[in-house]
Amino acid sequence: MSKRANGEGSVRLRPDGRWEGRYNVQVGSATKRRSVFAQTKGEASSRLRAALTARDGGLQPAPARETVDRYLLTWAAGVRASVRPRTADSYEQIVRDHLAPAFARVPLARLTPQAIQNAYRDLADRGLSPKTIGNAHAVLHKALQQAARWRLVPANVADLVDPPRVPQQQMRALSPDDARLVLVTAADDPFEAMWRLAITCGLRLGELLALRWSEVDLDSGTLSVVATLEQWQDGVAVIAEPKTHRSRRQVLLGAAIVDALRRHRSAHPGIGFVFTRDDGRPLSRSMVDKAWTRLNARAGVPQVRFHDLRRTAATLLLGRGVHPKIVSEMLGHSTVAITLDLYSHVTPTMQREAAAAMDDLLTRRG
Repeated sequence: MSKRANGEGSVRLRPDGRWEGRYNVQVGSATKRRSVFAQTKGEASSRLRAALTARDGGLQPAPARETVDRYLLTWAAGVRASVRPRTADSYEQIVRDHLAPAFARVPLARLTPQAIQNAYRDLADRGLSPKTIGNAHAVLHKALQQAARWRLVPANVADLVDPPRVPQQQMRALSPDDARLVLVTAADDPFEAMWRLAITCGLRLGELLALRWSEVDLDSGTLSVVATLEQWQDGVAVIAEPKTHRSRRQVLLGAAIVDALRRHRSAHPGIGFVFTRDDGRPLSRSMVDKAWTRLNARAGVPQVRFHDLRRTAATLLLGRGVHPKIVSEMLGHSTVAITLDLYSHVTPTMQREAAAAMDDLLTRRG
């Protein structure tokens, strides 16, 4: 056994042929023994020095028995209190289905970029899409970032790994003619007002489902977005704050929407949620998705997702020359840069108009 000064640890050859570097750490008032392992004495000594440097810098390394899968499951359960319910469910599903099996029995303190890269390759071999693997990478990175903040690991090794490249998806939106056809078809639909709000104002589905009559002023033609419906839990709708502080906004309504909302309120009188089931409870996302798919089929237009109606609203507004700042505020984007990034393909119309205006200004005769 290689002896070191008190507090500097020691290196020894184990009966199984591996070399073990042992050292002590202070955990509260107790002294705990930690170990690092290697196939050679030199490598064990190197790992021991790194562990001692980390310890002396305030790092409290994860116990040798702490595995990546166990840490991730604990982290996903603990983070629920600080994120939205749907986000927490997504984290837990990704950890349970993809990350925990990929890193089963891998010691947290010994996780390497190579192990992460190999895990992503295995997930791809199982048929997972680049987007799904990218989502898993984002969750793993977030979890390891927490481990680094807690000083369980010296650094976030996921920083050194690039997730698979996700192909750029072509944006889908209803054309002006298709949007008109949908709204004509929806004239006898019980959710006509919802479809009009989605297509003309770009409200998110959760915002529509959480909308209450107390937040709608039909006399002034405005509504206030102050909440979003996250999900259903045990038969109860979970209402949360809007996605960002910019999502909390006031939206001006056109005359056609006001008329549709008046008809909707006459047919569905109440003081609670605007769009409800027969018993007054808010609708579920799946119910709206199915109703929207049926309306698409009746109208004979290309099938688009309900979320694509936000893109439809933005595309129609920008295509008519409405300033991106106004569109950004209507949609509740956190910055106008997001609007411009998402819908830059629509703005050439505005640029042509700007170029024509400049020509007119500079070539005008007195």
